Amino acid sequence: MSDNILVVDDEREIADLVELYLKNEDYTVFKCYTAQEAITCIDKTKLDLAILDIMLPGSSGFAICQKIRDKYTYPIIMLTAKDTEVDKITGLTMGADDYITKPFRPLELLARVKAHLRRYKKYSRNTAQSENIIAHSGLIIDINTRECLLNDKPLSLTPTEFSILRILCENKGNVVSSEQLFHKIWGDEYFSKTNNTITVHIRHLREKLNDSIDHPKYIKTVWGVGYKIEK
Repeated sequence: MSDNILVVDDEREIADLVELYLKNEDYTVFKCYTAQEAITCIDKTKLDLAILDIMLPGSSGFAICQKIRDKYTYPIIMLTAKDTEVDKITGLTMGADDYITKPFRPLELLARVKAHLRRYKKYSRNTAQSENIIAHSGLIIDINTRECLLNDKPLSLTPTEFSILRILCENKGNVVSSEQLFHKIWGDEYFSKTNNTITVHIRHLREKLNDSIDHPKYIKTVWGVGYKIEK
């Protein structure tokens, strides 16, 4: 699937030229000549990169840049006819990733587009991966692979032990009751389990974590309520 690129420039010849070069590289182009058209497109379209002219009728590329940065992290390249440090600094301060001064060579702009998209995709992948990793005080839980490390050494956990540890870590700083753990792990089977089941699994977890019930580093018992992992 091709990347979606927004091109905003009130000089139609420039917008059409940029569109031509991008389409030749199989990008999908959303071309706008005014700031209002651009803002409508931003709200309705999943974009991967924006190319914004600074000088636009009725508004500016800076305003569009700010609008994008309120919600999105994809790359923004500013086009400016003014080769001044003020415009460059203003654009970068507002969240632009790059700028290119008119007149520019289309192939240079194309090279910058490709470079920013490569970096953005790599960053997005790493972010998605990091969202599936829980780290806490030497403990690392990989939700995708269901692996757990303690001080870089693998922990051998049963599926239930892994689920309990994951739930507690995801709710770090908050108490999770035994009933909540039951419901999250066994769902409708809750009523067929005994109240002692969670206690047994917690005890096994503590043994594997070398955790102390009196001075816990990881799983703390909140008597009469449940269990928690401190932030």
